[in-house]
Amino acid sequence: MRYAFLVETYATERVKVVSVWSEFRNEDLPARPREGDPCGRSVHEQMVHQCVSEDLWFRNMLGIDVGAPPLPAQETRLEFMKRYAEDSGKRLAALQTKDEAWWEENVKFFDVRRPRTWVMTRRMTHTSHHRGQLMATLRMLGRDVHSNYGPTADTGGLMQNHAPTIYAYASLEELLLAESSGGAKAKLPGSGGKVVTERPGPNDQPKD
Repeated sequence: MRYAFLVETYATERVKVVSVWSEFRNEDLPARPREGDPCGRSVHEQMVHQCVSEDLWFRNMLGIDVGAPPLPAQETRLEFMKRYAEDSGKRLAALQTKDEAWWEENVKFFDVRRPRTWVMTRRMTHTSHHRGQLMATLRMLGRDVHSNYGPTADTGGLMQNHAPTIYAYASLEELLLAESSGGAKAKLPGSGGKVVTERPGPNDQPKD
């Protein structure tokens, strides 16, 4: 099917969302990019927004309703992960049944009409945007950052220095099982004394 790549991308994007959420601690949920600034969503508000926004887009624009409330009954870190994993899994299953005619049909996108291929692409970039904000928040909080796309400073630094890609868990199923029992993420090696930016300053030099 011509648009299988969109389905395959969504299959990985949903895992990336839950993976980033798993990097936070329970006490991090009220944290904002700048303390006391309501303009920057807290970690909790970001999770709410992801669940509610994706539910609305899929139901109102893509015509896929998973028949479940978008938010967990208890708004804890683990319950958000479970809720989103379950609902996004149902959306993925529905997408896997759609043919090319369905993908190419124009649907309402706010006040304009666009093909579902266009809407789906925008949905995933919207999700990626908010996930990036959360990854920046992890750095602000001093938390570990496993791979989400490729190497990070915690997995070894720059790709050109042959830093490895190290995911927190091998699969979404393993993630949920482990986090339900307190967590068992993959160990991170750190930068190994190598710089982690292409433009290192005086404070970014490797330590002996």
